[in-house]
Amino acid sequence: MKIFRISAPILVPLVLVLNVVSGLSVVEKDGSDALVVDPEVPEQIATVEVEEQGGSARQEPAKEEPVPVKYDGAQLWRVDYDDQDKRNAVAELQDKFEASMWNYNVNSSVDVFLPEPQLTKARQFLSAASVPFEVVIDDMQRAIDEENPSKDQLDLWENRDGHRMTWTAYHRLADIHEWMDYLADTYPQLCSTRSIGKSHQGRDLKVLRISNGNPANAAIWMDGGIHAREWISPATVTYLVNALVEEWDDQPEHMRNVDWYVLPVHNPDGYEYTQQYDRLWRKNRRSALYGPCSGVDLNRNYGYKWGGQGSSKQPCSDIYAGSGPFSEPETKAVYNFMQSSAANWKGFLTFHSYGQYILYPWGYDRVVPPDHEDLKRVGDEAAQRMRQSGGQSYTVGPSGNTLYPASGGSDDWARGEMNIKYAYTVELRDSGRNGFVLPASEIIPTGKESALFIDTIASAVAKLK
Repeated sequence: MKIFRISAPILVPLVLVLNVVSGLSVVEKDGSDALVVDPEVPEQIATVEVEEQGGSARQEPAKEEPVPVKYDGAQLWRVDYDDQDKRNAVAELQDKFEASMWNYNVNSSVDVFLPEPQLTKARQFLSAASVPFEVVIDDMQRAIDEENPSKDQLDLWENRDGHRMTWTAYHRLADIHEWMDYLADTYPQLCSTRSIGKSHQGRDLKVLRISNGNPANAAIWMDGGIHAREWISPATVTYLVNALVEEWDDQPEHMRNVDWYVLPVHNPDGYEYTQQYDRLWRKNRRSALYGPCSGVDLNRNYGYKWGGQGSSKQPCSDIYAGSGPFSEPETKAVYNFMQSSAANWKGFLTFHSYGQYILYPWGYDRVVPPDHEDLKRVGDEAAQRMRQSGGQSYTVGPSGNTLYPASGGSDDWARGEMNIKYAYTVELRDSGRNGFVLPASEIIPTGKESALFIDTIASAVAKLK
């Protein structure tokens, strides 16, 4: 019996190769040959294993890795969205012109991404419908190419203090995890790391704990990178951690009397996929067999009000909620860890991009919790401090009202099931000029203003009885 084990992305071309080139049959009716598709195998390490009858397994070269997606000529438009006719037009852009909505803006417009082949027809359609728009990014691939420093610059700026992290560039997952280990090795009385689980493709969900060991401490959870393409999120979270640890002795008491639990990259498979193959990928990497329809939106997969407004049951959707609440290993790991932890959870901070918002529950509908005035007051205080420091302006409000309803979000779960009072989603820079492709030069200023946000939350937590 011959067994062929392949990773899902190379299934179709490999079947053709096996049948046409080598003459080997696949999945014969009598079961003499078998094809095993293993969607768990990451695309970048796919191999073909052939086990000959009476012989040992041998490794044969896999097909080439997926070809990186290019976005030459694709554009980001800002389209007026202040009445029902315009909203209908945007919906038609999605249905007929392969458009995707990236962000809603407080000034009644929406950012819409369009692939290059659809631009002419989309322009004609909006013109005929008398819907104004402006081009925000005129060539998405050029913006992607210019987002990160060149390799020569990266080599020049590489940190020489035991890790590669610099916050002048966006880094790969390995750099982030090695830096976390560096902190644990360098500050063993303060920092420790642990894997709380594995991603769909087997990568660690690595959490850093920062604590002075005071048993009376409250605990604050902080995560980034739940959406793969939002690179500024892990970069900002790691910046915050680095500033907190490296300047620990200078931190105010309300910052030091917190046990900080930090997951910088909630979606490691998706994050690596954006680094290697598709910069604009959003979801995790479940079921790579289905190509563009693979993946689950992890921020629709949490269990509180799962499957409601603002989520989809269609696998091809960017807001696909999964087969059920906590169906994904990435969300289930956070659920298991936080539920079983003895930590005194008082804060839950999850960082996204973009749009410059400080959002609090509820997200599942246009409603608010009983203590929404407390959440607004603390959010407003943080936004004021950020703005007065020379940072950007952030809009504060409940998610469902301020943006749009979205069920299955992590902050709703933290509040609704974990009963964590100060649960916030922060949509980081910018307000739309760069969209998800924010230049690396924005990491440090974004981190500095975000440091004032977490300081404000820690101060509010310290006042809880």
